[in-house]
Amino acid sequence: MSRELARRIAFTIGALLLFRLGTQIPFVGMGATSLSFPAEHGGRFSIFALGILPYLSAAIVIRVLSLVWQGLNLLEKSGERGRRSIARYTLILTLLFSTFQAYGYASAIQTIPALVPDPDDWPVLAATASIVGGVFVLIWLSEQITRYGIGNGLALILSAGFLVAIPQNIAGIMDAVRQGAISGNVALGHAVFWVVAVVMIVLVEGARRNIQVQFAARNVGTRQLPTRDAMLPIKLNSAGYLIPVTVAPWIFFLPLAFAGFILGGDHPLVAAAYRHLQLGQPAHMILVSIAVFMLAFIYTAYVVDPEHTAKSLARHNGTIPGIAPGEATAGYLDRVVSLTTVVGAVYLTALQLIPEVFDLYGIGLPYSMVVDGGAALVVVCTALDIKTQVRDVSLTNPGGVRR
Repeated sequence: MSRELARRIAFTIGALLLFRLGTQIPFVGMGATSLSFPAEHGGRFSIFALGILPYLSAAIVIRVLSLVWQGLNLLEKSGERGRRSIARYTLILTLLFSTFQAYGYASAIQTIPALVPDPDDWPVLAATASIVGGVFVLIWLSEQITRYGIGNGLALILSAGFLVAIPQNIAGIMDAVRQGAISGNVALGHAVFWVVAVVMIVLVEGARRNIQVQFAARNVGTRQLPTRDAMLPIKLNSAGYLIPVTVAPWIFFLPLAFAGFILGGDHPLVAAAYRHLQLGQPAHMILVSIAVFMLAFIYTAYVVDPEHTAKSLARHNGTIPGIAPGEATAGYLDRVVSLTTVVGAVYLTALQLIPEVFDLYGIGLPYSMVVDGGAALVVVCTALDIKTQVRDVSLTNPGGVRR
């Protein structure tokens, strides 16, 4: 192991230990009260109570806006200055989201007598400020991991939150099996299912549709580069997971919330719609699945732009054998990406359906709404990213030159 790799791994481990330490520090107003609660609830009363989710939500909102707002899209693609502006807007939106959530959280705790014996003296604003501060500490910590450690900081912090819950979930399932509340065969079936699911995620995330590209000979300064062949890889799942699955419920819940505001939450139609759109209900499963499938195509079209790729190939004298440059190349790439995305969209839809299908058939376990297909995908992709970075750092000299 190289010294640089060891330093990066040590830094990442230290940063993650700081994250876990922060989950044991109660936010302002809790004091020793939170220490009397079971360990599984400790993080809910810490300065990291909201985790990194407000920042992820803000980033997703900015990304969705860039899909429909041309000005924001151009700003994002305008270079380093544009990316800094996007980062600033994301932080501002994170501040709004986290303040709103933290205030609601602190106000809700105020109504729990077991936590707050004297509500009149409960420091709501101080608690809100400490929780919001915790969100920004996590943002800073994730950036440090990405810059000086191994892996993507945001993904590592998310994965750490999922992974630390697994031993507790396993212990709870074993206890439920001993008490007869859960069948041992069901628990064993879940174990086999998740092993198979992780293997499938690894295979799909590593799968590529390689398109052969030929680059003509060209002169670069005094050098002449010969004709060479290359591969243009297209992932089966170019849309990722967070944006399709996070945005999908917004498509029908936002109009429903607007209808509730206009007609009233107790209106029969609004109440019936909310009832049928609860997790595990067939209507919710069907609508969310359709939305995830469509969003996978929409976001893939944004991430993998055939026209931009065709123009880039033309600028570098690159052609696809048997395909004319320009519009023909763009059309060919569009067809390949569309067919590839069908597989990726089905894959994403199946992952987000896992916990609801388990509950629908009465075979769910206590973890099924926490460690679901999305959590497994985040953890596996984080591990694959770490593997790639470890290999790259190991094969790179201190001067940045490949061995």
